[in-house]
Amino acid sequence: MNETSFFARQRALFARAHGPLFWATLALGSLGVGMGAGAISNRFSSHQVIAKTAQPELVLAALKARLPRTTISSIGCAGLGGLCEVVAGTTLFYVDRTARFLVIGRVYDMETRSDLTAAKLLAMNPDMLAAGGARRQAASADQASESARPVRTMRVNLSELPEGGAIRWGPGTGPKLIVLSDFSCGYCRRLSTELKAIGARVEERPISIFGPASRAAAERVLCAPDPEKALHAAYEQNEIAAPRKCDTSGLDANEAFAKRHGFGGTPVIIRPDGAVLEGYRPASVLKAFALGGAA
Repeated sequence: MNETSFFARQRALFARAHGPLFWATLALGSLGVGMGAGAISNRFSSHQVIAKTAQPELVLAALKARLPRTTISSIGCAGLGGLCEVVAGTTLFYVDRTARFLVIGRVYDMETRSDLTAAKLLAMNPDMLAAGGARRQAASADQASESARPVRTMRVNLSELPEGGAIRWGPGTGPKLIVLSDFSCGYCRRLSTELKAIGARVEERPISIFGPASRAAAERVLCAPDPEKALHAAYEQNEIAAPRKCDTSGLDANEAFAKRHGFGGTPVIIRPDGAVLEGYRPASVLKAFALGGAA
């Protein structure tokens, strides 16, 4: 399950629990949505007390008033810049400290460049964000991603991919790996660092897991004057030089290839013999895999 479908599922769960009228104000096209609570009875005379103290028990009491049919498992308000993280069974969402506004979506810490939502979801359920359904068996997000094992053993036919649609980078003498990636994918960015560490010769083929914005970024990188430089700039969220006109049909081929083989998440790592690893791996695993080790 990819992240977009996960958050769509969360909205569906809430809709079933509270009815369509309750969610009439949601902007369904956005991952981050705010819900005005003016139409819901408020049992608290002072929002300021909750906002100042940010005591989870007060937020819980407010949520029980607003979401009486939702069983809250845990609430945490530390380190989220005014938001509180709420777990309700397998559902994760956020509220402000008055419990007036509710947000379903991803929260990033821009100072540490970490995806707080992804880390929490992986801690809740190691299977939830694994690329292509790969199982994650560790307790933390980093441990989970580094020790992941693919559910399926498979090989693909790389002759299905055209010459175009790829950004090639790394030393020409390094072990070759083909990577299906998305420039909005945090694990893809981390993987690029690991690939550099083993001196891999990478054939990176973007696919659009996160929709039109991902496709636009892929075209901008592919058509940049220096695609390799643009690729690393995209991962670091730096400015990319204005693209030139170029053939982007190879990106369509990448998308079709991923769909044909059931790759619904990124990154996907493929060896020249067609062996596949789904999901992020540390340098030690990548090196062994690139040299012919088991997937």
